[in-house]
Amino acid sequence: MSELLDIRPLPREAGSAINLLREEEDASRLKALASYEILDSEAEKSYDDIARLAAYVCAAPAGMISFFGENRQWVKSLFCTGAFAGKALGFPHDGFREANLHEPGSVLQLPDMHADPHSASQKRGHTRPRFYAAAPLYAPAGEILGSVSVLDRRARSLNGEQCHALETLARQVMELLEMRRTLIGLSMANAKLGQQNVTDALTGIPNRRAYDQKLTEEYSRAKRTGAPLSLLMLDIDNFKQYNDNFGHLAGDSALQSVARVLLSSLRPYDFLARYGGEEFAIILPSTDLADAIVVAERVRGLVAASEFPHRKFTISVGVSRLDVDAGTRALVQAADNGLYRAKASGRNKVVVGRLNDHSPVGSATP
Repeated sequence: MSELLDIRPLPREAGSAINLLREEEDASRLKALASYEILDSEAEKSYDDIARLAAYVCAAPAGMISFFGENRQWVKSLFCTGAFAGKALGFPHDGFREANLHEPGSVLQLPDMHADPHSASQKRGHTRPRFYAAAPLYAPAGEILGSVSVLDRRARSLNGEQCHALETLARQVMELLEMRRTLIGLSMANAKLGQQNVTDALTGIPNRRAYDQKLTEEYSRAKRTGAPLSLLMLDIDNFKQYNDNFGHLAGDSALQSVARVLLSSLRPYDFLARYGGEEFAIILPSTDLADAIVVAERVRGLVAASEFPHRKFTISVGVSRLDVDAGTRALVQAADNGLYRAKASGRNKVVVGRLNDHSPVGSATP
């Protein structure tokens, strides 16, 4: 809607004290505006209704809600009737940013803009308002964010009741903005809380809840598309002994280090999660069993070759591939069985798990 206005700021004297003060005010205003996320936002009926009501109560053919961005006046809502309907409006300057308001909170009125020397030059084809009145939109800290204004083609002025009504509507706009900022804050808090709910506090990687959600999503996708899906269950070998020897703080640090190594070894579309304790799970979308074994061996080898505080670590890994008919429980059980067999047959191994098989005999890598 802002393309309907041709707004020309008044020149400023470079380097002047007034100009420096305005720059400070602009920075404060832009920071306040950013907290509302209002600039360049989509049209909203609540603001359109206020612009319409401003025109009605002031008996004007145009009502407008605008905000002062960086070097521009952006129009949130514009209601026009009569001679202004559907036409581009030429407007010489951006009101409050250039006006010296000696009475804060008062309505600015320009009864006859044609008598204003700054309105002498207008773009061809633009309809020229003659009368302009605006009530400022004050942020809680006092910055003028914009205005609720009315325009007319004839020279005139507002009476006391109309000024009071325009000021009331400006306060209503600020109420809408404050509600908007509250909702933004709640949304951010909810997003942060949601992220915390699916993130392991110690390692910073997804937790068991996130793993369950991801496995369900990938199972649905594999069932729908026929793409393969594999799973790795892995456990840090002899981790209890490490905790007993070096303490739980050292154990926590080691878990964080192992998680970083595991992340560095995976492909962008693989999904690593802390399953519980010293056990991790890796979901491998679009990966058949042969490729899953390759990934598992790469992960195992990288952990074994990495340096950690106090001593090196090794991991045991169980591998399984999804049988769509058997479902995710069978996928997890098979991988868990493979992990059991890898640990039972000497640790630091990758073993393909099979359902209902806990024997220590199987295809384990040496």
